[in-house]
Amino acid sequence: RPGRSSIGRLAKMHVQLLSLLCSAVEEQEMKIAVLGAGAGGTAIAFDCAAHGHEVRLFDFPQFADNIATVAAQKGIHAKGGLEGFADVSYAGHDIDETLLDSELIYVVGPAYSTEPFGAAVAGKLRPGQTVIVTPSSCGGALAFKKAAGLRIDDNTVRVAETSTLHYAVRLTESGRIRVFLKLRAGNLLAALPAAQTDAVLRLIEDVYPGMEPAASVMQTSLQNANPIIHPAVTLTNAARIEQTGGDFLFYEEGVSDATGRLIEALDKERIAIGRKLDIRVVPDPELAMRQGYMLADDYGEAYRTAPGFLGIGAQPGLDHRYLNEDVGYGLVFLSELARQVGIETPTIDAVIQVTSVLMARDYAGEAVRTPESLGIAALSAEELGSL
Repeated sequence: RPGRSSIGRLAKMHVQLLSLLCSAVEEQEMKIAVLGAGAGGTAIAFDCAAHGHEVRLFDFPQFADNIATVAAQKGIHAKGGLEGFADVSYAGHDIDETLLDSELIYVVGPAYSTEPFGAAVAGKLRPGQTVIVTPSSCGGALAFKKAAGLRIDDNTVRVAETSTLHYAVRLTESGRIRVFLKLRAGNLLAALPAAQTDAVLRLIEDVYPGMEPAASVMQTSLQNANPIIHPAVTLTNAARIEQTGGDFLFYEEGVSDATGRLIEALDKERIAIGRKLDIRVVPDPELAMRQGYMLADDYGEAYRTAPGFLGIGAQPGLDHRYLNEDVGYGLVFLSELARQVGIETPTIDAVIQVTSVLMARDYAGEAVRTPESLGIAALSAEELGSL
């Protein structure tokens, strides 16, 4: 039988063990800044907060409604794939307050938000922080680093990007989201430089255990399927969108077999660019099955019956990110990249041209996101593939 001193030592060891366990839990909790209070940023803020992290949410003053509601209710309501209410410690327009002591920074939004967010944090980032641009929207990490004043090979601040957003999500009203799907797999992440990728994945694995490593940021950029899907469905339903204000289901009613053939032709050209860079780009239906969006590997019926797309409505007009971002940034980037490495993209180029006519804009001439604008126009196919 243990004596009094032995019992005392056991009790002391118990206390020490509990203290260590509590410390380990506390060490897992991070201070996370989310830049971008659209549907995607709000979903990330909710999910990270629900996992016990301290979250601060930022957006620019011109996007005040959702921020004001989140600040007033001190958190976010979610339904669907994520459920409940999650506390947010700060929601506002003060970038310094948002970044205060943050270890991880998510930059979330359409492609045209990446550079403004990068400029907003220029000179404010500190060594040891991690930034994740999600989704990449073609060259997101490169665009962010340039805007933030960081060299491509700078390792003091880890900058990474994901191939897509981790959710199919909509803001139902300010401070409230509906999550149609949280990806179970098939979302790729790469750091810039790529040597940092594994460390970034370990940092976020509690919230995103299904995130997968990519070979480089060129793989994450090429694997982003939004430029392949959104413009094709929008163009083939242009009259319907204008006449109804988008009063139909984008995938279930908007993807005919002919629309599917256009998506497939765009996808094949994207895959060919990847092959030239020695990168395997997974066909979109194949990857969508792994992600949980779709049930079959085809470009027509599979989109119409995809569980992850059910109930998603069309956009209210043509002047929307499905064209302005996914053509103006995504397809233009792919077209210029293909030209740089000697690949022909007749379907991508045709969609850029037709969209320019419909929108009375010259998307190719605007050249807002190209290899040249990102500082990689002089790189060979081999050098691009190993960024």
